[in-house]
Amino acid sequence: MSTASSLHPRQVLLGAQAGAVSLPVCDHYSGVEARMKKSLALQAEMAQEFGACVFDVTLDCEDGAPVGGEAEHAQLVTELALAAAPGMRVAVRVHPVDHPSFGADVATVAGRAGQRLCHIMLPKVESVADVTRACAALDAAGASTLPLQVLIESPLAVHNAFEIAAHPRVQSLSFGLMDFVSAHAGAIPAEGMAAGGQFSHPLVVRAKLEIASAAHAHGKVPSHCVVTEFSDVDAMRAAARRAANEFGYTRMWSIHPNQIRPILDAFAPSERQIEAAVRLIEAAQQAHWAPVSFQGVLHDRASYRLYWQVLERAHATGRALPPEARAWFAAAQASASF
Repeated sequence: MSTASSLHPRQVLLGAQAGAVSLPVCDHYSGVEARMKKSLALQAEMAQEFGACVFDVTLDCEDGAPVGGEAEHAQLVTELALAAAPGMRVAVRVHPVDHPSFGADVATVAGRAGQRLCHIMLPKVESVADVTRACAALDAAGASTLPLQVLIESPLAVHNAFEIAAHPRVQSLSFGLMDFVSAHAGAIPAEGMAAGGQFSHPLVVRAKLEIASAAHAHGKVPSHCVVTEFSDVDAMRAAARRAANEFGYTRMWSIHPNQIRPILDAFAPSERQIEAAVRLIEAAQQAHWAPVSFQGVLHDRASYRLYWQVLERAHATGRALPPEARAWFAAAQASASF
């Protein structure tokens, strides 16, 4: 029989609402053939560098893809997903449920590559009825276990975000900044789409907070919107830090390869945070997960959970971990393989 001190931290600390779903902190989008191939090659290269798949690649059938030839594009995306390197996380964004190409997208992509994909991204979700319709299409395509991630892109969708997040098939909620601003018929100026304005306009700020709150309320992952100024690395880094540190997001979109590393850096904990988390989790484990005094502060399982999530984030972003933490993740990987 296992003693409390021998239990893995995940067994003790991740049964609560927060942290029920763990995903890479970066989701990289591309929809043009050359860029999709480049994205998949970069994903494999960085997995070798970091020792883990540190970002998702989402192949785009919707706004990031050319208009016309939707069926041929879905076939291309499917072939690219099937040819991706082993162990890489590849997803596909299909058309919205009310688009004429939605059914064909799902039948082609999920029907042929469903077992290879990590999720399907569903855009322009307005209500839980859209999620239900998408799930029925995935089930009909033989992809009944494939998770859904959804894009919240309108005022109505923000209003329904908590109900959408509650759906068991939904894994993550993303904020669709550009469509959200456009949906206000000019009431939000174009600056609301910019790297700075999206953090200051009250309606945009409210939407971001509602989506993050809805996701966390149901143990799902909130994914932050794009920064379109892809050549401005400082703006990208600042936006990613604010998304992570002020708005409660644990994942963010990239639309250019130059944005991936700034996102990883912004969402990764510092060496000091990693070291403190390891020492506290060690002390907690030795105390059989009872409260302990650490660096003059009293901690219990509520704070242990936070510090363990620091280590989960460090692992997901490929950060160097002390031997004790490496052993925890090696044990978790070994148990997952049985």
